[in-house]
Amino acid sequence: MKIKNRLALYFTLISAVILLIALSTIFITFNSFVRADFYSRLMDRAKVAAQLYLEADEISADSLSHVRERYLKQLPGEVTRFYDDRNAASFIRDRQQYWSSDVINLVRKRKQLEFTEGDRQTVGIYYNDNQGNFVILTSAADMQGHQRIGDLVEIMLFMFVCVITGLFFIGRWFAKKALEPIDEIVKQMQQVRASNLSLRIAEGNGKDEISKLAQNFNRLLKHLDNAFEIQQTFVTNASHELKTPITSIIGEVEVALNKRRTNEEYEQILRSVLNDTERLNDTITGLMELAQVDMSYTQAALSPVAIDELIWELADYWTNKLGKGLFAVNIQHLPDDPEKLLIPANKALLTIALNNIIGNGYKFSNNQRVQCDLYADNSRISITITDKGIGIPAEEMAKVFQSFYRGANVKDYHGNGIGLYITGKIITLFNGTINVISNTGRGSAITIHFSI
Repeated sequence: MKIKNRLALYFTLISAVILLIALSTIFITFNSFVRADFYSRLMDRAKVAAQLYLEADEISADSLSHVRERYLKQLPGEVTRFYDDRNAASFIRDRQQYWSSDVINLVRKRKQLEFTEGDRQTVGIYYNDNQGNFVILTSAADMQGHQRIGDLVEIMLFMFVCVITGLFFIGRWFAKKALEPIDEIVKQMQQVRASNLSLRIAEGNGKDEISKLAQNFNRLLKHLDNAFEIQQTFVTNASHELKTPITSIIGEVEVALNKRRTNEEYEQILRSVLNDTERLNDTITGLMELAQVDMSYTQAALSPVAIDELIWELADYWTNKLGKGLFAVNIQHLPDDPEKLLIPANKALLTIALNNIIGNGYKFSNNQRVQCDLYADNSRISITITDKGIGIPAEEMAKVFQSFYRGANVKDYHGNGIGLYITGKIITLFNGTINVISNTGRGSAITIHFSI
């Protein structure tokens, strides 16, 4: 069953229960009113009968005539009886006693009594008179009241069916209108394929649950897009980047084996092979790192990572590797709440990203001092890594995060152009941004921002 139909059904069932309670309350109230009104009429008839039979000698003929005309129109199945102290019928003949002595004695005891006998209603009163003490019982069937109640039930049933039917269609219409954004999201989702993961669905006003659903789906698409891009980059570039140095090594070895050469020539060939081998090693290292990122990208278990602690760990690592004073940490500002230094991330991947930036800083500055500035407040965290390297030409700034791209001024440095590409993907995975400011020959400053 579709959600819109299910919602309409739930809405209708809840409305039906509420309507049934309301109609039942009306029915019970109306029925009680009708019964009470008929008891009142029977009581009046019992009292009028007492006046006619017991007080007739005390009222004028005109008054007696008026009472008869007004009150003595027979009710359906009406029965009135007078019983004296011996429970014997008086004034009105009763061949077979209509009410039992138990009922008569109960009326005498309570002075006034109302009760039901099947579909008949009965009232009894105890009446004191100079002629004696009498129990007067009057009974009749309220046919008119029963007819009214029956009409009321029919009207209620008709109203119930009509209202519930109308509520179902109204509820379905409202459910359809409420779920239209989801239908639109589904249509947009159906257009997403592995070949166009860059598509994004409309997120609406960003204030309701549907917008949150769209935002989370877009975030998932973003992660999948990045993961697929990393895989595609690996497959596309691995063969080319591995084949070039291997072909060069094979060619140089074949040249060396073609004829006997001097020691200087062999030494030159070995140096060339060594350079190609180092290049191949760098490429394999980069591809393995890329494969590791690819494997962890969609499986990355996010946990709170303390940025300040991670930076001090990196400082210890590079200090032990290169020596004291070559990696400087500058804490510009920290929030009072240590929780504000935590970001949801994968520590291993984040370490790879920062080490790529720091490693480039040392590589392209011939191991000169690298500085890391940390600024954090209650809303953001900024990490700036500054080096004194060769810098990046202005026309190449937009290309530094492309896979296997190497600038024109880094040809003399070992590398494969994967480091910053991987770094950019990792920072994006953890909802961060990365910016580069560089001056050729004066160094670079790479800043990473995380919003809290």
